[in-house]
Amino acid sequence: MAITLTSLADLAAHGFDDIIDVRAPAEYAEDHLPGAISLPVLNDEERARVGTIYKQVSPFTARKLGAALVSRNAAAHLEGVLADRPGGWRPLVYCWRGGQRSGSFATILGQIGWRVETLVGGYKAWRGLVVEAVYNTPVKAPVVVLDGNTGSAKTEILNLLPGFGVQVIDLEGLARHRGSLFGSVGAQPSQKAFEGALAQALAGLDPSRPVVVEAESSKIGERRLPPEIWKAMIAAPRVAIAAPRAARAEYLARAYGDLTADAGRLVATVDMLRPMHPAEVIAEWQALAGAGAFVALADSLMERHYDPRYGKHRARMAVKVAEVQADDLAPDALPGIAARVAEAVRGLAGL
Repeated sequence: MAITLTSLADLAAHGFDDIIDVRAPAEYAEDHLPGAISLPVLNDEERARVGTIYKQVSPFTARKLGAALVSRNAAAHLEGVLADRPGGWRPLVYCWRGGQRSGSFATILGQIGWRVETLVGGYKAWRGLVVEAVYNTPVKAPVVVLDGNTGSAKTEILNLLPGFGVQVIDLEGLARHRGSLFGSVGAQPSQKAFEGALAQALAGLDPSRPVVVEAESSKIGERRLPPEIWKAMIAAPRVAIAAPRAARAEYLARAYGDLTADAGRLVATVDMLRPMHPAEVIAEWQALAGAGAFVALADSLMERHYDPRYGKHRARMAVKVAEVQADDLAPDALPGIAARVAEAVRGLAGL
């Protein structure tokens, strides 16, 4: 049996025990349906080999080889990952377009007696729903942007807001990047995977309540914000956290402990600012980094680099801004700031 998804919410509503992606590992790595496990019926090399034979020899020869490879790989999955699945197990199996790979594996699973279903259109159909959501559909909830100069603890405060009844989307969390030159936290998801996660977050919003997102540029690391969320952010009212530079410097030194612990990475990141600042300024920052003077480094970076750029950007904006004063950004002070931000968000939204 094959199912058709008409919305992003349909997938969870079906309640499958497992969602199985039978595409090659490279396809799965780029993006996949949420919660899917990878059980490829052709690995990357086998897929390329079958495709080459299909084009250069004949479709019949390619299908014959493909059937042998699929059977061999399916047997390995049945004896491995799927060995403990019970008789009532109900999986969804999909491939790129809902064709031969998923159909072949589903046939084998169905013959065993499992209640297997396939996805009409495969991953391509799912991706179509994601594209429609993030490229063509306006954000259904009123957007409020959480703003503030670098070091204002915006991300931590954003993630405290649900505790005060405010819905949020953590764009930096979805992009796995802290949003600045110093913000790398490892490998980012692919653009498609980022858009898929964002589409899921948007689909889960209550349209009657505001949603708060953190102020970002149009890119978070290497991931681009899709047009609908970006348009909503540009036009959205803002709640700005106003904190003194000294408090922000202390916060940054604490929050970026992973970076300051890696002297080589810190020095290399500072060096990336060289095109924008005189050599003597870069040398001063490198000296502070080398001396372990991380609070002083953060303070100087904000004074000479980040704060002036934020100021120029805000001067071009014409949106309503509510300011929340935060003189202390110590961990025990953040819940109180979040409570005041939540009140400001409700005020901007007229709630």
